[in-house]
Amino acid sequence: MSQTSRLDPSVREDADTSGARSHDDLAPTSRSPRRGGGLISVATAALVATIAGVGGTLPIVLAAAQAVGATPEQASSWVSGLGLATALSALALSVRYRMPIITAWSTPGAALIASTAGVPSFAAAVGAFVLAAILILLTAAIRPLGRLIERIPASIAAAMLAGILLRLVVAMVEHVPSSPLLVLPLIALFLIARAFLPALASLVVLVAGALLAWSLGLVKPMPGIGLSTLVVTAPAWDAATLVGLGVPLYLVTMASQNLPGFAVLRASGYQPPTQPILAVTGAVSLGTAFMGAHTSNLAAISAALCTGPDAHPDPAKRWMTGPFYALFWGLIALFGASLVGIFGALPPALLVTVAGTALLGSMAGAMGAALAGDQDRLAAAGTLAVTVSGVTLMGVGSAFWGLVFGLLILGIDRFLKR
Repeated sequence: MSQTSRLDPSVREDADTSGARSHDDLAPTSRSPRRGGGLISVATAALVATIAGVGGTLPIVLAAAQAVGATPEQASSWVSGLGLATALSALALSVRYRMPIITAWSTPGAALIASTAGVPSFAAAVGAFVLAAILILLTAAIRPLGRLIERIPASIAAAMLAGILLRLVVAMVEHVPSSPLLVLPLIALFLIARAFLPALASLVVLVAGALLAWSLGLVKPMPGIGLSTLVVTAPAWDAATLVGLGVPLYLVTMASQNLPGFAVLRASGYQPPTQPILAVTGAVSLGTAFMGAHTSNLAAISAALCTGPDAHPDPAKRWMTGPFYALFWGLIALFGASLVGIFGALPPALLVTVAGTALLGSMAGAMGAALAGDQDRLAAAGTLAVTVSGVTLMGVGSAFWGLVFGLLILGIDRFLKR
């Protein structure tokens, strides 16, 4: 398969206008300096994407682990499993299809787990992770299932996501009275940093927050560097957790991660193979679910850092970000226990603030998408209200009931209009 075989015609044309300069069979004498620069640029793009993906959202994953009762060892295994899934899927897909197919853990999924109450055990949460992975695999295998997910109104899906994220953003504000000297400066720093470094603003907040917390005497002793140990957990099949966590985890991963991830690739001129990508991400999610890791999926923001001209001037060679990205995520998997230990030494107010600032933009975007259209606005508002309430009915969490309530309002409205 040629490197440009899955690029849009317009992108192939852009690559070909440089003549022989776009191909690997050139004489190395004239092309070697630029080729080296290309490798440096793809490696740099992959490193920035990894740092941006981990630094800003790892606190959300740790909050999710705490919410479902994971032990420190299980939390370390969770992070390492996510790193392993991301590395394997990004490497396999990028090399196979010669496209910068960048994967990541599901940040909205982690936010969903972090906002979920009433999960009876960590094993029950693992059962929900297994179900979500199986549903992704079924979506890859059964085309009508994928079409059914796409038929969920975008406003309803966005409202469910907005409700999930709103609870974590509000938690940041709730820490202001108890830790004003830590939280308020970091919020101000985030608002300034996002104007200059939007992709790295959360990382800036994390680094500055750690230094500020240390100066205030709020940091616990740091643990030593240690390798990760994967902990296998047998899933428990709790019906309420499967419905209340597993199904929403699948829906929010598909609607808020995979669909935007495909859109980023298409916007960059690529034609990604939908079913194979879902099959690979579903398979690695299923394998690492038993390590305590929730779903892996296509990246959106991290992918945007690797699919543009800054990664490589030739679109047909941007796929090389995939192997570098996989290498960096492999290191995350190897030292996941150390990451968890380092973040565990930081004050909770700092972690909540990093998570809240990281999700603020996503929450605003989701709210805007949910309430933009007049036709579905009431249904979206109902979905948002029920989801953010945190209510649990029959053991099933609010995200599921928010989706049900929004679809019910929408169905009644459309029936009466007929």
